[in-house]
Amino acid sequence: MKGFREWVRPVVYFGSNWISLTGVVLVTTATILWIFLLPSFLRGSSGDPYIGILQFMVLPGVFFAGLALMPIGIWWMKKRNAGRLPEVFPPVDFANVRFRRLLTFTGAATVLNVIIGAQLLYSAVHHMESVSFCGQTCHVVMKPEFTAYQHSPHARVACVSCHIGPGANWFVKSKISGAWQVISVTFGLYETPIPTPVRDLRPARETCEVCHWPQKFGGNRIRVISHYAEDEQNTESKTVLLMRIGGGTGYEGIHGAHMGPGVEIRYAHADYKRENLPWVEYTRNGERRVYKGEGHESDGPGNLPVRVMDCIDCHTRPSHTFELPARALDHAISEGRISRALPYVKKAGMDALQGEYATTAESEREVPARFIRYYQENHPEIFASRKADVERGAREVLAVFSRNVFPEMKVTWGSYPNHIGHTDFTGCFRCHDERAANVNERTITMDCNTCHVMLATEEEKPKVLADLGLTTED
Repeated sequence: MKGFREWVRPVVYFGSNWISLTGVVLVTTATILWIFLLPSFLRGSSGDPYIGILQFMVLPGVFFAGLALMPIGIWWMKKRNAGRLPEVFPPVDFANVRFRRLLTFTGAATVLNVIIGAQLLYSAVHHMESVSFCGQTCHVVMKPEFTAYQHSPHARVACVSCHIGPGANWFVKSKISGAWQVISVTFGLYETPIPTPVRDLRPARETCEVCHWPQKFGGNRIRVISHYAEDEQNTESKTVLLMRIGGGTGYEGIHGAHMGPGVEIRYAHADYKRENLPWVEYTRNGERRVYKGEGHESDGPGNLPVRVMDCIDCHTRPSHTFELPARALDHAISEGRISRALPYVKKAGMDALQGEYATTAESEREVPARFIRYYQENHPEIFASRKADVERGAREVLAVFSRNVFPEMKVTWGSYPNHIGHTDFTGCFRCHDERAANVNERTITMDCNTCHVMLATEEEKPKVLADLGLTTED
């Protein structure tokens, strides 16, 4: 015991410096966190990305940094006091003021670390998983995406569930790739509009398919699309589709053909937005077919980047959908947010939405004013008799505009294509253009009935809806 004390005396003497004490704080902090996380360590992994990053990156870094600082501080203190060291170092007992000071500091730091560290750890993890952190705190430049997300089918799904998913690996990757984004936002180096698709997005099989199972049998489903004309009555017409969703193991349809068991589709794209797909490879249960677009001579992809098709190649905007003006107005009228009983409301709305506005402030002022002015100048009798409806319609038209157009980010109508379907954008026809295969003389068909059956096309009163009991009209 005496030999140990003689050895530790200079360590205690030289360890009484701010560098070594900082190391003590870091090691103490890391040790306390390790104790809290020990059950998760024993399980071998963590399903939460934030706990995982704390375990496998932050915690070891803090611990070893603290261990390194302690001998560095001792070396620095010894060098600083060279030539004026005591002949006999103070004893290591409670009579030694330096020793008591070191123990007091370590004990106080431990208590404070327990209180502060626990509170900060809980608060930080909770906040970093919140939608407000993703959409507002860090990603101000992503206002268009955040606005669209709030009106999407996934509005109650946390951003990290899709953009990161479970586990620490993809959390680390996302933050590494996001480092340049932080620099870009700080110094205004980002592109406007923000380019899509996201290149380093986690594969949909590891995120989307946690909830959505493409092999599940979906069968056939009825879809009714309403459209309103730009006439006085805002004449409604309906298109009725029988969608062949498919899925399962014994039924083709859309999901069965693209995502069924044993199916893998790869494609090469010649542009950043993945709209020009000159090479497609379809493999099913070992049978491989290659489809080449016009001008693509090689049986392989050549020098073009290749991607394995997954959900977001068709569902390109599952949580961040931006509409075109006519379709957006049709939805607002169908939902009753804009009164169809107001004459010429579709025409007035289109006139207001298609104007050019340099800033958000200008659009908030001019869109409703332009809508109201349409009635004041062209139909003053309607404005006089239906002023409340006109003003309400003006507010809703502005709401439609504000969800889809962001002047400061140069996001306008059609900036972000949605490739589910093929009416507004190229969509399905990026591949389905009757290009021939290298075997069996098969083509990627453009036959409408492959994916859906047209039960009615822009009819005012489709009989099929009455037959199915989906309308109360005579």
